[in-house]
Amino acid sequence: MSDRELGYLSASELLDAYRRKTLSPVEATRAALSRIERLDRRLNAFCLVDAEGALAAARQSEARWAKGAPMGLLDGVPATVKDLFLTRGWPTLRGSKLVKRDQPWEEDAPAVARLREHGAVLLGKTTTPEFGWKALGDSPLTGVTRNPWNLEHTPGGSSAGAAAALAAGIGALALGTDGGGSIRIPGAFCGIAGLKPTFGRVPAYPASPMGLLSHAGPMARSVADTALLLTVLAGTDARDPYRLPPEGRDYRDGIAGGVAGLRIALSLTLGYARVDPEIRAAVEAAAETFRALGAHVEAADPGFASPRDAFTTLWTAGAARVVANQPPEARRLMDPGFAASVEMGATYSAVQYLEADAVRTALGQRMSVFHERYDLLLTPTVAVPALPVGQDLTDPSRETYWIDWTPFSYPFNMTRQPAATVPCGLTKFGLPIGLQIVGRLYEEPLVLRAARAFEATQTPLCPALD
Repeated sequence: MSDRELGYLSASELLDAYRRKTLSPVEATRAALSRIERLDRRLNAFCLVDAEGALAAARQSEARWAKGAPMGLLDGVPATVKDLFLTRGWPTLRGSKLVKRDQPWEEDAPAVARLREHGAVLLGKTTTPEFGWKALGDSPLTGVTRNPWNLEHTPGGSSAGAAAALAAGIGALALGTDGGGSIRIPGAFCGIAGLKPTFGRVPAYPASPMGLLSHAGPMARSVADTALLLTVLAGTDARDPYRLPPEGRDYRDGIAGGVAGLRIALSLTLGYARVDPEIRAAVEAAAETFRALGAHVEAADPGFASPRDAFTTLWTAGAARVVANQPPEARRLMDPGFAASVEMGATYSAVQYLEADAVRTALGQRMSVFHERYDLLLTPTVAVPALPVGQDLTDPSRETYWIDWTPFSYPFNMTRQPAATVPCGLTKFGLPIGLQIVGRLYEEPLVLRAARAFEATQTPLCPALD
């Protein structure tokens, strides 16, 4: 098999091949490393590649499979780690020139620790905008990350390199974070699956300066692999005081159960958003697919006003906290947009922050009542197709901040609900479109089930990068 054929195998397919001894973890890892060497000079999806460490881990996995004794659920599966997760032995620079590379790197974040415990082969660190502050794929430290579907467009962010690598067939699984859409936005722009779980489902450490907005979660090319990775990541870790009690479940169970009889709301604007016509049409077509699958789908907005201002207060205050101990001259090293966010966030009083947090709480209450009537909510994942590289806004006459073109993602960070993205078509220029599926708190299984039911009706697509 070519490295392309190997690169686009799912985690489930890789594990089955290892079990049948038709493929080895070393072969899969070499194929992934070959694709990094050949493609990443164009993509810039990685800020660190550990070929030696990956091959050593793959050989250890190969020996375990030879004995019929695999370790955990991901033994030998190539995976990537976003450069916001602490990783033992690797610098975690967070896309910023402010983080000192020369320091001990001796601890794994909970999600990274779970990957190791289950035998995954860690290929390297993927790129992020500075401290994950925006939904685009560039940083002052690593430069511009590009979209495999069109190199002149962004893969989105902040899990930029994670999504670009998956779309390019590099690694089967990726760790992402999502504080305002940072799993779902690049998932939509790159045509892959991803899930922002309920807050606390995937333990996090150290705590994000963005507080309850920031979630860790799985990214993959398929919903089944997303569910597999969530099974590994969900659990407990004493370092996270907000962790949920472990369910001890396999999130793949019941994933093929379909959507017949479910009550599903379709909101094309959430009552306030402007949406690209092609994206609107693709999501309307997706809703028809759900109807054909037996779900009861009706147009219904949740009934809340745009929480933009409250989110901006919470988000920029978090940005100010990130660099609170930095000297004033450090500003010249920052992404100018991040520096502006820091400056804005530093102006808010404690009362203003608490007022914004009260809006967040009210939004959660509103969605809780909404879900008494509806099992799921369908929306576009992002209101626009992937932006051209170097462009931060789609319409500067109407927009001032990145959240203005992604109005569908951040409200559900505020409510802490599980929300998935799954591809639902391409624009006339060949850029992917994402469908967002939002569920009640703690109901990841239903979100994944619906995502899989829709995914099964779609023709898999991948970019013609090589």
